[in-house]
Amino acid sequence: MFRSIANTFSNCFKIPELKSRIIFTVVVLAVCRLTAYIHIPGLDAPTLNKAVDDAQRAGGGGAFGLLSAFSGGAIQNCAIGALTIIPYISATIIIQLLTAVVPQLSKMAREEGGRAKIVQYGRYLTVLLCLGQGMLTAIGYEHPETVLQLKLPHSLVLYPESWIWWYRIQTTIVLTTGTMLLMWLGEQITDRGIGNGVSLIITINILSRLPNAFVGVHDMFSGSGPEMKANIVHGIALLLLLAGVIAGIIAVTQAQRKIPVTYAQRAVGRKVYAGGTNYMPLRVNYAGVMPVIFAQSILMFPQKIAQYLGKLFNLKFFTDISMHLDYGAGWYLAIFALLILFFSYFWVATQFNELQIADDLKKNGGYIPGVRPGQATSDYLHNTMSRITLAGAVFLVIISVIPIILGRVMHVPMQVSQFFGGTSMLIAVGVMLDTMRQMESHLLMRHYDGFLKKGKLKGRF
Repeated sequence: MFRSIANTFSNCFKIPELKSRIIFTVVVLAVCRLTAYIHIPGLDAPTLNKAVDDAQRAGGGGAFGLLSAFSGGAIQNCAIGALTIIPYISATIIIQLLTAVVPQLSKMAREEGGRAKIVQYGRYLTVLLCLGQGMLTAIGYEHPETVLQLKLPHSLVLYPESWIWWYRIQTTIVLTTGTMLLMWLGEQITDRGIGNGVSLIITINILSRLPNAFVGVHDMFSGSGPEMKANIVHGIALLLLLAGVIAGIIAVTQAQRKIPVTYAQRAVGRKVYAGGTNYMPLRVNYAGVMPVIFAQSILMFPQKIAQYLGKLFNLKFFTDISMHLDYGAGWYLAIFALLILFFSYFWVATQFNELQIADDLKKNGGYIPGVRPGQATSDYLHNTMSRITLAGAVFLVIISVIPIILGRVMHVPMQVSQFFGGTSMLIAVGVMLDTMRQMESHLLMRHYDGFLKKGKLKGRF
């Protein structure tokens, strides 16, 4: 199998166009990684870096550890790419959701020039989100103990107090510029490289934390860290769990429910189109990683708000709520699971339009065998999508809680546990599948063997 994969990758460099696309992608991703190491002026990056690594080795880190993983260490390096590409993704999701509920945007999305306008609106919204998140990040570096929940000997800001607003404005502009640069580079990869540029940037940031994971594994088995000293049994169990998680993600990501569709013979003008049978693929994990991202984003705020109110008013009630909603606590896991289930159905409800699909089938002379065209087809698609969405949502819950349970029960450090499920693995595996699908398309068009001798990679989209 490994020899076949090696031959496939060697064939990729025999096609001049594909070779140039791969090289371009690698070079641009290397430039993207540089943004995680160029420090913002006026910040004590080494102190924060050491504090985050110590917290993650001790099994802490929480939400800040997740943000650091998505940024590829940029946020703990106080780098210009600390916001990464997340504001652009957030803006795209907001615009996409608004397109599903605002009739004017929905009409614009169906027009050729309108789609370009919507992309432009997403860029404008990205700038606004960057300015807001950049200012919050700058304030977070000022008060690391309160905002970042890290114990540091002093503030990270090296400017004097009289220059604090200069520091805030400068940091906000630098972070906004860094995100806009990453957004542009991601679009260049999509147009001139291989794979989805924005997704590849996030994936390369996640994979850049692998050296830290190897250090965490070494600490586990050597017993030099505060976590338990693992033995060979734990090592085998972790390897089997990793293989099972990756296999499960691949299987569910590509899983489809194929709805048969029959087209009747019809005449359009002087042309007669023959009938036939095809199928409509409905993906089991239709929402992808979006429910997990939404759930994590929402759960970041209640715990911090309750903790702040508890300290402000010295009330045990808010302090208890903060403890119950702490990362990995029982209530956190329960609410986290419910939010994933809710957002899985929410995403399908806003993005999957069964009424339009049923109407398009009726207009084109297509129908599902045994189901009447029109409203009956719409109800059938709705019920089918609801059932398979439940299976996909339950899978997302299981994959998302595995890293949290590993950290809480087995005391596996966060830099290791994040590679056993959760958002990191869902994104990384999904992006790899999509990139391999595009490479395989180039190979098959030029009569080379793809990654699979039987079947094909279905990709994520």
